[in-house]
Amino acid sequence: MSTNNNSTVVNKLFPKHFLWGGALAANQVEGAYLTDNKGLSTSDMLPNGIFSPPVARQGNEFSLKDVAIDFYHRYQEDIALFAEMGFTTLRISIAWTRIFPHGDESEPNEAGLAWYDKLFDELARYNIQPLVTLSHYEMPWALVENYGGWGNRKLIAFFERYARTLFKRYGDKVKLWLTFNEINMSLEAPLTGVGLQEGCSITDIYQAIHHQLVASSLVVKACHELIPDAKIGNMLLGGLTYPLSCQPADVFQAFQENRRWQFFGDVQCRGAYPGYMQRYFREQGIELTITADDIAALRHTVDFISFSYYMTGCATADPELTKKLRGNILSMLPNPHLASSEWGWQIDPLGLRTLLNTLWDRYQKPLFIVENGLGAIDKPDENGEIHDDYRISYLNDHLVQVREAIEDGVELMGYTTWGPIDLISASKAEVTKRYGFIYVDLQPDGSGSLKRSRKKSFWWYQQVIKTHGASLQQ
Repeated sequence: MSTNNNSTVVNKLFPKHFLWGGALAANQVEGAYLTDNKGLSTSDMLPNGIFSPPVARQGNEFSLKDVAIDFYHRYQEDIALFAEMGFTTLRISIAWTRIFPHGDESEPNEAGLAWYDKLFDELARYNIQPLVTLSHYEMPWALVENYGGWGNRKLIAFFERYARTLFKRYGDKVKLWLTFNEINMSLEAPLTGVGLQEGCSITDIYQAIHHQLVASSLVVKACHELIPDAKIGNMLLGGLTYPLSCQPADVFQAFQENRRWQFFGDVQCRGAYPGYMQRYFREQGIELTITADDIAALRHTVDFISFSYYMTGCATADPELTKKLRGNILSMLPNPHLASSEWGWQIDPLGLRTLLNTLWDRYQKPLFIVENGLGAIDKPDENGEIHDDYRISYLNDHLVQVREAIEDGVELMGYTTWGPIDLISASKAEVTKRYGFIYVDLQPDGSGSLKRSRKKSFWWYQQVIKTHGASLQQ
């Protein structure tokens, strides 16, 4: 671009090979929860969401996740709609329990493997590149019951066997992989993240996390060996925290809160435990069992960093103020300068640019935004149409900031919105909160035809992809 004062500003387009698409999770869209020899997962045992207590399922407890949006049987129709929007990638997860129903079998379940073959072949028909998460908020329930979840070191080998099975089976079809979805959420939801039940200690949680980090690194090593032309990344919940005030104590508190979740990225990208985390363990009396083999394994670092981004929050060093202010599932305090969604999630497009630059500066590895979206109550009008301008505005403003971050020099591989089609929420297993460009006729009581229809945002996203972002409104 010319630097003289009379030059016109060139419209900032996204890179030519930028990947556009959406993101799904098996337990929130597939349904068919016992079909083709699938075993029960932790998600199946949490019919009311990831923050609910587990239930002893006998096959008759109702959960929207059991059928979900029936992607298991309707994937061809849905992929055709994604292709119509112009997707070049689709993030999915594989249900571990479809491949190894109890997690510890010596041989995989062929019916499960065959279904994902069909899914990948359908994506290939439309030149949509799969981005596959190995573990997205679920694991075999039998591994929790019989082994105590990730607190047991044996799970490292079970997970590596599962991953190697997938790499060998799909290595020619899948070139982009992620290990654990939002791995840092294990601190907030231990059962969902690492399979630990009520009563576990902070030491138990970090020991389980350590086993998961070792497993992630060994899987990175396996991917590099078995699929040399593939790339494998981690996945973080991008919980960016601001200081509530400019008082130095608040600034440092926010700094500490950010390092609480960045620790996971530090290990997966740098290959070792950072000093600040070792100090935290010492001061909290947390003693972990870490072997020499573990330390060697952690040196196998990811190729890129993927993350979700929905909101930011604030932190303060004032304990009394903390008690008075309403927090959320990430223990953040609301920012008085930001508006909120219907669910109280604060809307901060500029925060996404800040986070992209923060992660790029910290790791100097390619980034991938694999979740971003607005959950809202979408109601069809008298003509059955949904004019979700609020979603268009949210995504537009965030993508404008993504484009600015690319101009800042951030290397960004792609962008997948969360829930390109309406799905079942993870937190409460509800369908009232919708994210999609595609409406699914499904009601909270499970009624509905499951018919798909395009929202106004469907056509908007189609134009964004078609124009490489030129249609975005500054």
